[in-house]
Amino acid sequence: MTLNNLTLSNRYRLVRAATLALAEPLSAEDCAIQSMPDASPAKWHLAHVTWFFEEFVLRQALEGYRFHDEQFRYLFNSYYNAVGPMHARPQRGLLSRPTLEQVMAYRARVDEHMSELLQRRDLEARISSIIALGLNHEQQHQELLLTDIKHLFSCNPLLPAYARAPAVSSPGSLPLAFRSFAGGLVEIGHPGEGFSFDNELPRHRTYTAAFRLANRPITNGEYLEFVRAGGYENPLLWLSDGWVVVSREGWKHPIYWAPSRDAEFSLTGLRALNPHAPVCHLSYYEADAFARWAGARLPSETEWELAANEASLSGNFVENRRWHPQAAALTEPALQQMFGDVWEWTQSAYSPYPGFRAAEGALGEYNGKFMVNQLVLRGGSCATPASHIRASYRNFFNPAARWQFSGLRLAQDL
Repeated sequence: MTLNNLTLSNRYRLVRAATLALAEPLSAEDCAIQSMPDASPAKWHLAHVTWFFEEFVLRQALEGYRFHDEQFRYLFNSYYNAVGPMHARPQRGLLSRPTLEQVMAYRARVDEHMSELLQRRDLEARISSIIALGLNHEQQHQELLLTDIKHLFSCNPLLPAYARAPAVSSPGSLPLAFRSFAGGLVEIGHPGEGFSFDNELPRHRTYTAAFRLANRPITNGEYLEFVRAGGYENPLLWLSDGWVVVSREGWKHPIYWAPSRDAEFSLTGLRALNPHAPVCHLSYYEADAFARWAGARLPSETEWELAANEASLSGNFVENRRWHPQAAALTEPALQQMFGDVWEWTQSAYSPYPGFRAAEGALGEYNGKFMVNQLVLRGGSCATPASHIRASYRNFFNPAARWQFSGLRLAQDL
């Protein structure tokens, strides 16, 4: 039975339990620290996703509902200005109080109220849709919890492991090849069945010229060739803003690679660099520079979605507990790893689809107000829940972001 076939109540329990399972290996100290302004402490993630249900569901569905703690409304609001003021994001790591124990008690209390609410037969469709949004929101934070912990642990000289490395064989590299697509007038966007975020709507027609798309993501071995060829020293390969960042930050290779280039830090600790596995934790600038060096380009999100509609939704997701991208299967035909392993940068700006309308009220701030200065990624990663991804899913980050499981797939004009 898949998540889509379960009741909303069962889905709620599954998603909430999955978050706790991901946090279980962490100590209270692990959960309190913030490694950079773009990341958040695990404790904050655990509280924020709970705040979402309290603020947007319980407050609206239960008459006379009293918040668990009025101060939490300020501490764990993320960016909803219509709700009220919030604690500054770069200072979330200073919140030694409430304690992790108090945050867990907060989750338990909200879960009790949500359980009672979900037993109602007269639950409004509007409230049900907000709960579904809250569950998908929590799944986003499950991935963020892992990527933020990985960055935190990478800052520790001991390079601690979040989890033990599973035994995984590396069969070698699937030869890089390109598949041709005719293009034309196509439809993209969510088709209308099941959950979607507002930024996947409305489904609409758009034109794309004929193109070719690589059969798999670029590997560590291929990216290592770019590094050894002086890719990080050649300004002609980089966008202007990218070259400024490379020069200022002193980038020489992907963020988690060892200076020796033969190992990389992972959620399972330091591991040998697998030349056959997809390269990950690239910024858009790095992905774009590699594509230019390789005589190719990044795909548009229209091209990516057109191709992905023919691919299997199976892949290396967080449920596999491999904690890292894996090498592509050595099979001939189809596109490999369109879903899972690494998010794939596209060349598309994160902008509204034609006819896009943000939701009314504070929830309208969820996606719409970020539709500027961001680039779109597609496909999910090894830290993404399998039930969370689909061909129309639009992830987005600023072009300098490196701490997500982001890689690239090449495209070419026909």
